[in-house]
Amino acid sequence: MQQTARGTVAGVERADAIVIGAGHNGLVAANLLADAGWRVQVLEATPQPGGAVRSGYVTAPGYLSDLFSSFYPLGYASPVLKGLGLDEFGLHWRHAPDVLTHLLPDGRAATINRDLETTMASMEQFAPGDGERWKNAFTDWCEVSDSILDAVLTPFPPVRTGVGLVRKLGTGGSLRLARRLLLSVRELGSELFDGEGPQLALAGCALHTDLSPEEAGGGVYGWLLAMLGQQYGWPVPEGGAFKITDALVARLESRGGRIEYDTPVTKILVAAGRAMGVRSADGRNWRADRAVLADVPAPALYLDLVGERWLPPRLTEDLAHFRWDGATVKVDWALSGKIPWKTPAAATAGTVHLGADMNGLTRYSAELATDQVPEHPFLLLGQMTTSDPARSPAGTESVWSYTHLPHRQGWQADDIAAHVDRMEQVLEEHAPGFKQLVVGRNVYSPADMQKENPSLVGGALGGGTAAAFQQLFLRPIPSLGRADTPIDRLYMASSSAHPGGGVHGAPGANAARAALARNGWVTGSLYRGVVGGAQKLIYR
Repeated sequence: MQQTARGTVAGVERADAIVIGAGHNGLVAANLLADAGWRVQVLEATPQPGGAVRSGYVTAPGYLSDLFSSFYPLGYASPVLKGLGLDEFGLHWRHAPDVLTHLLPDGRAATINRDLETTMASMEQFAPGDGERWKNAFTDWCEVSDSILDAVLTPFPPVRTGVGLVRKLGTGGSLRLARRLLLSVRELGSELFDGEGPQLALAGCALHTDLSPEEAGGGVYGWLLAMLGQQYGWPVPEGGAFKITDALVARLESRGGRIEYDTPVTKILVAAGRAMGVRSADGRNWRADRAVLADVPAPALYLDLVGERWLPPRLTEDLAHFRWDGATVKVDWALSGKIPWKTPAAATAGTVHLGADMNGLTRYSAELATDQVPEHPFLLLGQMTTSDPARSPAGTESVWSYTHLPHRQGWQADDIAAHVDRMEQVLEEHAPGFKQLVVGRNVYSPADMQKENPSLVGGALGGGTAAAFQQLFLRPIPSLGRADTPIDRLYMASSSAHPGGGVHGAPGANAARAALARNGWVTGSLYRGVVGGAQKLIYR
């Protein structure tokens, strides 16, 4: 018999768990708790679910755009999302003919295709033997891929996975893997390949984060995304990104979970160091009998919703050093025809990286790091109709591109317009006549992104920087690298928590599992004792 998601007692809304935010992480957490038989209430500040996993017709009639995130190698590979069986709720995947093409300034192209031989042939053009070297890199990846994904997408520290890797690779192999995970993407690329094509394929993937080619730890992002592309592709949901959200919502509701929209939470109610519930902007109190899970950025959770009264002084001091990832400008275009690429290899790729070689990527990153607007921006571009023909009328293209700006407040409309002109000039260089095909355009500035989704603060897509100083047990600040907070039965379920940004559901799943462990008959007291003791050591 299915349970009712909530009750009302003496005018107070009541559930086992209150989930703040209906982004994909909040919805994942809510689903896992509902699977355990909990009564779950999700409160979403905006009129619709999904957070950054949404679609809409914002450019021209008949042209569907993914509004924020798009292309989901991590989502496709994620054991968290796979475990939810979202295909039963209408989620189906589509692939472009080629996964990714990185266009060099001289017109050459490095292309990843799900067919290994095709990728090898592309990489071989840049240096003799690079095709075989790509195969070797992929073989290395396949040997550890399941373990790497398990380590990345489960709570820190991944003890069981770590032990398994040491047994599989031996001490020497494990140390070599650890070294690889610490390399910058420039160093990793130069160690693996002789030619710049495959090196740039990795580097462009690493720049999906806010890291430069020189930053320690950037290599693992390039290796991860490139090899996931080789292994699984970079698929898109058939019919739009919102199909992921629709499936999560439908699954939750089928299990009795409830979502209330236009209901921003203004305060987490705390008594004796324990989260008791929340208060919404309309003045209602919502009682959480077992847990509160927050799919919101770390600063908003601790400083705005909890308040310094309930926090250790050291935690609030650490929050002053929390770093956002870069601001984002995203443009969607409706085109009357296919993009007229000078380099044919780009025409069949779902994702195209363009605008820079390795040194150009370094200059671009340096300009961002020094608070300058890049004059020649590096672009990440998605050809959505190439990936999913239903995204626009036959013979046309729904396309987007984004690039980064320094993270600052107060970007003026003229500044954004000028940067959009720079983006379109880069496209004209690689595809002369691009502008003549534009029949509709939508621009999201950093402020527009935050207005549409309050969690995208200043246009930051990742919930905080991907730099090594804010990862693992240091995310979002020095702590356990887990979903737990200093408030008992309050859990962080957003991308500000380990393992960070990306549509894979891990922060939500980790928060749900922590809540279930804390409320278990056997594990509850032990769990809180261990977590509480560790936090006292950290924040004393």
